[in-house]
Amino acid sequence: MGKLQAEFFPSVFGPTGNLPLDKEIVQQKFEALATQIGEATGDFCAPEQVAEGFLAIAIDKMATAIKKISIQRGYDVTEYTLCCFGGAGGQHACPIAEALGMSQIFLHPYAGVLSAYGIGLADVRSLKEQAIEAPLTDAILTQLERAFEALTQAGQAELVAQGITAEQIQVLRKVHLRYEGTDSALMVAWDTLERTRSQFERAYQQRYGFAMQHKTLIIEAVSVEVVGQSDGSTASVSTPVALASSRTSPLEATATVPLFAKGTWHDAPVYHRCDLSVGDRIAGAALIVEPTGTNVIEPGWSAEITDRNNLVLTRTQDSQIAPVQSAAQAKPDPILLEIFNNLFGAIAEEMGITLQNTSYSVNIKERLDFSCAIFDRHGQLVANAPHIPVHLGSMGESIHSLIRAKGNTLKPGDVYISNNPYNGGTHLPDITAITPIFSASNPVHPLFYVASRGHHADIGGITPGSMPPHSTSVEQEGVLLDNVQLVDRGQFLESELLQLLTSGPYPARNPHQNIADLQAQIAANERGGKELLQMVEHYGLDTVQAYMQHVQDNAEESVRRRSRF
Repeated sequence: MGKLQAEFFPSVFGPTGNLPLDKEIVQQKFEALATQIGEATGDFCAPEQVAEGFLAIAIDKMATAIKKISIQRGYDVTEYTLCCFGGAGGQHACPIAEALGMSQIFLHPYAGVLSAYGIGLADVRSLKEQAIEAPLTDAILTQLERAFEALTQAGQAELVAQGITAEQIQVLRKVHLRYEGTDSALMVAWDTLERTRSQFERAYQQRYGFAMQHKTLIIEAVSVEVVGQSDGSTASVSTPVALASSRTSPLEATATVPLFAKGTWHDAPVYHRCDLSVGDRIAGAALIVEPTGTNVIEPGWSAEITDRNNLVLTRTQDSQIAPVQSAAQAKPDPILLEIFNNLFGAIAEEMGITLQNTSYSVNIKERLDFSCAIFDRHGQLVANAPHIPVHLGSMGESIHSLIRAKGNTLKPGDVYISNNPYNGGTHLPDITAITPIFSASNPVHPLFYVASRGHHADIGGITPGSMPPHSTSVEQEGVLLDNVQLVDRGQFLESELLQLLTSGPYPARNPHQNIADLQAQIAANERGGKELLQMVEHYGLDTVQAYMQHVQDNAEESVRRRSRF
């Protein structure tokens, strides 16, 4: 694809370790692969298109991993700058940022070897911990002070033995806190009781989506981090040199090379990073090469150098990470099929992360007894996360039941719940929350459905846990919910739900916990709907719906092919 140019790449290959990149063998291998794919599918394409397809799938998987980790910690990646490092980081920076919805990229002058550079500048740290397991109250302050002091002395002795002077040492005190009755501890800096609690509640709100201000906090453990601060004077480490603030002659490219990007060839100028001056702005398509990496400036992006020799890339126009075929084509593009398959599955996993983070009960938050999935406009399963198989086998029937019962009255912002085993449910503690997803331009007919099923700790019945072994009617298992409206155009129907849960001969024993977990299921569905609509905005509705069908067809064919062996 031209993203690596042999003349600007170190000659370190071959038996003697002094040969350049061999472009010819790469070309031959991709030509053979393109022929093989064409013979198997009937779609013949150029070798560079095959290469771009592999890269698009890799970009999608990298972006999905970044998004998943960020969502688990409560961060929205679109509000941040993407920092890239490693020798190949600059080659993939632009398409990864596009896939994540990010508009700015930061490349350090030592990006290609940033890990090694960081190790050279890193502080020396010693971490000491001690279990406490006591409520956070005034009565514990003396015990905490003794524990902090003992841990500090042990950590300082360890650093002094490594040649760190007392003037370089900094001590950070931290506590591991959790709400009483939960097992999820968060670490925050130790301060006054009020400030420590406030820090914990902010962190908990960010991670899980809610806080319980009046619930007792438990100190699970205390930790002391003793830091031997680096003075940055290590002989093997040099600080990036500031650049001149102006240039005396126009910026000229070292060469012009062919670069395949966004489905077509471009004449891309090549610049050496060491030739750039403050304020230089380079529009894509272009290459900026340096001793430890190659930075690809894709079309739709521009690069600017700062006075600290940092390279900042800015998105100048919207663009897609892969060429999208017309949705009218009956035959799916194999590259997009893989990408959409990954995207649909990732959305279901993101729903599960949201449900786990925002739920209240041990059943859902810690036992992970829940499942999330997305469905097409007809209620057919498109993708599910690897959650509980018994949930997923029948969840589609719950969607079909809702469509039959309420299909003509569904509105944007509605959420329905059901646990009816005669309409796709399992046992009554498994409550399914179903959200129809509409577009702003068509608030009448749902485009998709998203659903989450969680095993509630109790839903009533003749025994706690709602799984009585000697029941003779479904009512004895607990409260039966058959397509009950939970949210009406964005309004949570709490009083109506509470009345249902507490009525009948065998009401729920802890309805407020049911409500908290159902709110978490609403949040999970909201996440799934948001991601689907973002996909529609990026690829177009026709394409997304077409590839939902293609994914289903491919799954069917895969099962049929497997069953023949």
